[in-house]
Amino acid sequence: MPLLRLFLKPGVDKQNSEYGAEGGWVDCDNVRFRYGLPEKIGGWVLFSDTAVYFVGATSEVFAWNDLDGSPYLTLGTTRKVYVFYGGTWADITPIRDTNAGVTFDTVSGSNAVAVNDSGHGAITGDFVTLSSTTGNPGGIPNATMNAEYEITEVINTSKYTITASVNATATATTAGTAVATYQINVGSDVSFADFGWSTGTWGLSTWNTPRPASAGLTLTSRVWQFDTFGENLILQLVGGGIYEWLPSTGIGVRATAISGAPTKSNYALLSTPDRHLVCFGTESTVGTPATQDPMFVRFSNQEDVNTFVASATNTAGGQRLTDGNLIVSAVRSRGQILIWTDTALHGMQYVGPPYTFGFQQLGANCGLIGPHASADVNGVAYWMAKDAFFVFDGTVKKLSCTVQDYVFKDLNLIQAQKVHVGINTQFNEVTWWYCTADSDYVDRLVTYNYLEQVWSVGTMPRTAWTDLGTYSRPLASEYELNSNEATVSTINGLTAGRSLLYNQEVSTNGSGAAITAFVKSGYFDIGDGDQVMYMRRFIPDFQDQEGSLTVHLLLRPYPQSSAVASSLDPYVITPTTEKVDTRARGRQISLRIESSAVDTNWRFGTMRVDVQPDGLR
Repeated sequence: MPLLRLFLKPGVDKQNSEYGAEGGWVDCDNVRFRYGLPEKIGGWVLFSDTAVYFVGATSEVFAWNDLDGSPYLTLGTTRKVYVFYGGTWADITPIRDTNAGVTFDTVSGSNAVAVNDSGHGAITGDFVTLSSTTGNPGGIPNATMNAEYEITEVINTSKYTITASVNATATATTAGTAVATYQINVGSDVSFADFGWSTGTWGLSTWNTPRPASAGLTLTSRVWQFDTFGENLILQLVGGGIYEWLPSTGIGVRATAISGAPTKSNYALLSTPDRHLVCFGTESTVGTPATQDPMFVRFSNQEDVNTFVASATNTAGGQRLTDGNLIVSAVRSRGQILIWTDTALHGMQYVGPPYTFGFQQLGANCGLIGPHASADVNGVAYWMAKDAFFVFDGTVKKLSCTVQDYVFKDLNLIQAQKVHVGINTQFNEVTWWYCTADSDYVDRLVTYNYLEQVWSVGTMPRTAWTDLGTYSRPLASEYELNSNEATVSTINGLTAGRSLLYNQEVSTNGSGAAITAFVKSGYFDIGDGDQVMYMRRFIPDFQDQEGSLTVHLLLRPYPQSSAVASSLDPYVITPTTEKVDTRARGRQISLRIESSAVDTNWRFGTMRVDVQPDGLR
């Protein structure tokens, strides 16, 4: 019999049934589509030669160069902020308060130490650094007490406990003295839908008690957003304060609050080329958090990030937007800043004095799902809403998506704050990572190839991503919920939850381990499926193949029947395999290609099959 070429449409189609998607692909993992053909994705390696662990779940990775061209990298987590320069990582988390004269209560034989500090303002899980300790409290040496601690439990507004590295040798009350330096309050790595039992930040109250509907209860997971003003790093805590870090001060100096800037905003970025620092969803009265208006835009004086109050002699000002309940995010695009509310898209353009900026609504019913769910590629913006994907190329359009139900019918909207988009310009891809309905942590991705306009799906968990540029590879972070590995700096009493940073698109393995990759086709048949097929053989065709891969032939007599493998399954394909003899018989046949060993790589070509009409036996 003559050989039949299998022409399969690129991209994954989950909107149709596996039979209805005949002539295409219906599922994949760790596979991308390029030039119309599926191939295994690139691997990843640790950013550093050895594993470096960061406290908390990473929400943003950002790389930039200083004025001399030296590369910097910053990583913001739910609990800390780190910066990398010259081969060294440092903790630059801002300081909230410093109190002198704190004292300690100890119990002999225990390493639980109570710290007495009236009005400390801490919550459970915060970080405090003790210094200048005197009196060897409870017999613990002063030098040992001088360290960083995670606050184990907040007892009341004047007392909390820490876990020392050694046990006390004596019971003491209000013993010794020290200086306590508090970092800004930590955030949660999980969002909460309502009040009651089991809600709130970790350790907010005691186990099995309802949480109060009180001020300060964290309802959304912490997200950082970074930008630069010249070489200086701008750090916006989404829903909180805005900070600045100067490379000129060295990585041993922490970020500090920007004087004169709003103290509570939902997002911030620098406008170009006019160089105003713009805060979104911010305060109508600068410096007064109670006046935060989630629909208000405020911009600084030109070239001056410390002046936000408008006057006749500066270009600072503000504007309240309509159509929406809150501003979610913003992105610099061609000739304007795009601003998303939860329901609409607005444009912000520099027009010069006296108004400085002009605003216009660009689209409705196209809101953004989360602060990091939008991206701009060469003046075209792509974003994820709560029920669809959109593009803006001068007009707002809903993207035709062949995996729409697969994504949006299994989406945890409570964890929408964690949705994160990554651009991979090397492969013309925009990828969104998100939490599925039964998960509070990122566990799935969906990718759109914007040149070939095809979709793929996967399960590689990444909480943050930045494209190549400052560094030669994309960088991405993964969160290990139960990890207790040693972190960048030593912290006493540190609870679980660590992030790792990877170089992506490197090697064929995942940090040295095998990457399981597969792609599955829809079912094909003869005619309208009214004849039984017998496949005698197939001719494999793979490009850039390294190692062995496996081909499965899945058979069905009817669309609703369970799939069974052909009698000679699986078929192992090596780089030298010329043909494969089979005994596959069924009305419908599906093709599944997979690899699960280290050092494997492949790109599908055009498979030819030898099929003929037959009967079931």
